[in-house]
Amino acid sequence: MMDYLKNLQFRGYIKEIIDILIVSYVIYKLILLLRGTRAIQLLQGIIVVVITWALSIWFELNTLKWMMNQIFTFGVLALVIIFQPELRRALEQLGRGKLFSRSTAEEDQALHKRIGELMRTVQYLAQRRIGALIVFERQTGLNDYIESGITIGGQISSELLINIFIPNTPLHDGAVIIRQNQVMAAGCYLPLSENPFISKELGTRHRAAIGMSELSDAISVAVSEETGQISLSINGLIVRDIKEESLISKLYEELKSSKPRIKTMDKGSFWKRKGDSNG
Repeated sequence: MMDYLKNLQFRGYIKEIIDILIVSYVIYKLILLLRGTRAIQLLQGIIVVVITWALSIWFELNTLKWMMNQIFTFGVLALVIIFQPELRRALEQLGRGKLFSRSTAEEDQALHKRIGELMRTVQYLAQRRIGALIVFERQTGLNDYIESGITIGGQISSELLINIFIPNTPLHDGAVIIRQNQVMAAGCYLPLSENPFISKELGTRHRAAIGMSELSDAISVAVSEETGQISLSINGLIVRDIKEESLISKLYEELKSSKPRIKTMDKGSFWKRKGDSNG
């Protein structure tokens, strides 16, 4: 009999643990759903109201407690009205079976947008032979280099990147560092590669692109102000005058993968093209 009761208690504990895990997961997914929307700020306001209500009970502030009770009386209706767009979005995702699955489609869309904005930027700059250096952060954090520049913190767009690199503007000299879909900083100072086998034709900008990729798993894209050629640097190696299709394909492959790829380029790419003296 005792064993049977213990077994029931054990089953009860398991059920409670499962119940807590399910509720925690639902709350986590809801937070992800609200993140990046104005609803998260409204949620913070609701938390302040709840804390105020708790304090009014604790310190027996009757007038404040009465006012909080009136707010809670109509609170459910107010929440439905305030969070109507987010609730509709959650119900739509639940109907499509996406609420409890990884939003790979959204990640893919964000990656395509990131690459599209970069391509529009480098094409514009290359046609006008405006020098540029853009670095994509991956697993290795680049905070030290971000702090060496001017903080931007804006969403990636070709208009923003083009304006940064326009000659004779305060931020045009230096590198832009991008984290996910955000331009973290501009005018950043990067370490120069000390590789003795790098072509002497390469200037400071391209040496910085290579140096950054030597010290981290970052991806560097450089535009030469001498020739207008676009170069891609990964894992300490560089491909100069890379074609548009190859650049898009390589960026998609590298930025989509969770782990940096090794041996992605041939060392012969260092000497593949000529005519880039000051880069």
